Amino acid sequence: MLAKERADVASEPLPSFDEAEADDPAEVERLWAEEVERRARRVLSGESQGIPWSEARRDLLARLTDR
Repeated sequence: MLAKERADVASEPLPSFDEAEADDPAEVERLWAEEVERRARRVLSGESQGIPWSEARRDLLARLTDR
């Protein structure tokens, strides 16, 4: 997956959470459940293939150390 695709995937849930009442845990839970289901459908359909955990972990650690 290209870096831009990873950034797109990472930012996708943000607009929907902005609309939610941040103080309502049930609403946040519902939105996360919808997001997980949407992402699972993308994986199962072959639209999104993901990356190995070792690569994702390495990328995350690199980002954290660059801060």
